[in-house]
Amino acid sequence: MTGGVFFGKSLVYTNLKHLVVRISPSDFMEAKENAILVSSHIDTVITSPGAGDCSSCVGVMLELVRALSHRAHRFKHSVIFLFNTGEEEGLVGAHSFITQHPWTYSIRAAIDIEAMGIGGKSLLFQAGPDKWLLEMYKKVAKYPSAQILAQDVFHFGLIKSATDFQVYVEVGGLSGLDFAHVENGAIYHTKNDRSGHLRPGSLQPIGRDLLVLLDNVALSDDLPFLSNNATGFEQMETVYFDILGRWMVTYSLRTANTLHVSILIQGFILLISSLYLSGLGIAALIELGLAILTIILTWTIASVHVFLVAVILPHASPFPIPYITHSWLAVGLFGVPAVMGALIGHSLGRALLKLYIAKNLDKGSSTRFSKELSARHVDWHAERWLFKAGLLQWMVVLGLGTWIRAGSSYIALFWIIPPAVVYGLMEAQFSPKQNLRALQRATLWLSMIAGVVVSAVPVIRLSGVLIGNLARFDRNPGSVPLWTGNALTGGLIAVYVCLTLVYLLPFAHRSGGLGWILAALMSVFVVTMGLVITQVVPAFNDHVGRALNVVHVVDTVNVDSVGGFPSQKISISAGTPGGFEQELNSLQGENFTCGKSIDFVSHYVKSGCEKQLENDKFILKGQPMLNIEKDKVNKAGIRVTSVRYTTGSSIRWNLAFNTTAVQAFKLETSSDRQVLVPGGAIEGVDGWHNMQFISGETQGPNDFYLTLYWHPIADALKTNGDNLLLKLRTDVNLVTPELERVLMKLPTWCALFGKSTAPYPLTYLAELKV
Repeated sequence: MTGGVFFGKSLVYTNLKHLVVRISPSDFMEAKENAILVSSHIDTVITSPGAGDCSSCVGVMLELVRALSHRAHRFKHSVIFLFNTGEEEGLVGAHSFITQHPWTYSIRAAIDIEAMGIGGKSLLFQAGPDKWLLEMYKKVAKYPSAQILAQDVFHFGLIKSATDFQVYVEVGGLSGLDFAHVENGAIYHTKNDRSGHLRPGSLQPIGRDLLVLLDNVALSDDLPFLSNNATGFEQMETVYFDILGRWMVTYSLRTANTLHVSILIQGFILLISSLYLSGLGIAALIELGLAILTIILTWTIASVHVFLVAVILPHASPFPIPYITHSWLAVGLFGVPAVMGALIGHSLGRALLKLYIAKNLDKGSSTRFSKELSARHVDWHAERWLFKAGLLQWMVVLGLGTWIRAGSSYIALFWIIPPAVVYGLMEAQFSPKQNLRALQRATLWLSMIAGVVVSAVPVIRLSGVLIGNLARFDRNPGSVPLWTGNALTGGLIAVYVCLTLVYLLPFAHRSGGLGWILAALMSVFVVTMGLVITQVVPAFNDHVGRALNVVHVVDTVNVDSVGGFPSQKISISAGTPGGFEQELNSLQGENFTCGKSIDFVSHYVKSGCEKQLENDKFILKGQPMLNIEKDKVNKAGIRVTSVRYTTGSSIRWNLAFNTTAVQAFKLETSSDRQVLVPGGAIEGVDGWHNMQFISGETQGPNDFYLTLYWHPIADALKTNGDNLLLKLRTDVNLVTPELERVLMKLPTWCALFGKSTAPYPLTYLAELKV
């Protein structure tokens, strides 16, 4: 796998153990020849109890096993349940099963159950490439929950993560469905992922729907959803979404493209016809241009407002992102400024449009308007142009979405077709001689209702997911400006405001109370800022914590001046952006120094806090060693370096190669020279290829032989002796007394965060220079 988070990586694993269940009728052996796989994982990161991720998934699967086992005598096909380990270490459990287990030959499709939070209605967020199983789910689901918008967000990299479903599609060549619980995403992989946060009723919908789905699949005459031979997600070409959790719509991406192009062509024909029927010639083009300028000003000033708030917030609040725990604060912090900016920008553009209309409306018309034209006629004319500009805005969105092959472009259809039809039936003028009149209020509501119904729920759920993701936003702590997360949140809200209010804004000016509206909005913003600054509504609490990594580091690279021992320290870094002033108040007397950087191989901490420790000789016994065994040029003229390294007491490690120097490598065990990675060209991210290793047992191989094949031009690197060739980090799941004392002093709203690339409580660092 090379897509998404796996680019530039090699993953090596051993000693994984899974639980596999196959349900099939005892008197129909042919049923074992075709099966559908249901999969989830029983492991969790070391920092979390894993109630949501993924004990909740396992609970659903256990109940499905119980229920289906009473129905299996009727089955024509079997159902395989995989309870795998190693998912949290890079999806290696699913990989080991799909590539090695003898039952995999019979699997025709896969259903993966995941969690990116805990509780709430499970969401179908990946489906395909074949649509047969998706169509079956559409047919049997009583209250479907499916949204291709989530799939687009996932595949376009807005959320940096992956699930076992990627293994089943890319490696297994299967089609299928991927479900996930997405509520309370901020507590994902922390101590707060406890069963008490699992909202009652969360598991019943997916359990009920999957029970009926699997029953229907096992009873079907054949399984037409065969292997797709896909190498990624590029063949996932079905658009799917639910409407209010009651109805589900599916159609092919090819159909979507044809429909979208047709709508765009018809829209531009109608726009040109409107210009022609206005009878104003060049003046009509100028008025359309001013209406478009109004839309641009709306977007510009709304964006400026939210960006200013994003930049100011880290300086005004004790925490740069103070709305993770209480996501409704984002409405007051960003939604209100966005609406204010949209109103101001729209008012400025509208004023310019009205000024031009007042001077030119009578030109080309048989009716004498000039001096007799009332202000109301100018308003009415401006309203119509602004309404058409709103349609044009959504046509641009539809065109861009179609161009990048975003399945969620369907949302734009509900903001184009209903308004166009309503305007044509209720407001269209078919001759310049027709009397001008104000747009009816019914035009507004009928134009917006379909778009709001279709887009509100998925956008709100998506916003919740993205805000929860901010708790672990800084993947290389300290590497991004503190306002970045706020800018992304505010930008998303500003986009939604400008898109959805485009038909409402022209009507907002009718009341004449724009000043009062802005004053009311400003008061809401000031109150919200006050709640954040004073911490009346705290940024974190005992249920939603700030994501930290607190690690005892043994740095074999930097040796102290006394005795030549490797240095030891406690390192604190945060996935949630911000400084450590609040944490240090609880750590007084521990002598932490902040602003420190450290390279953890899998990621880089640009700004964290450190406390130097005295050497613990017991801890030093587990340190890794890197030794050069051979270094020569082979017959092909390629420099080959052999390195033997031991990982001490660690069964989990990360080794990074400098891809400027190394073009390929081979990994073997030192004892029997068993080939673990056969070699081949490697790719890197920021000049480094990362290899991760995990053993599923408490004991595993710890002595390795690595062969490096250099780039022909890599000798130039020798001129700088500080260039690194290899970086090694070994992890041990051990909390040392020094680390435990620090952890006990941290505030209760701090939560250790774990993931496949995060270090364990005790970690060793080593390196080899060019």
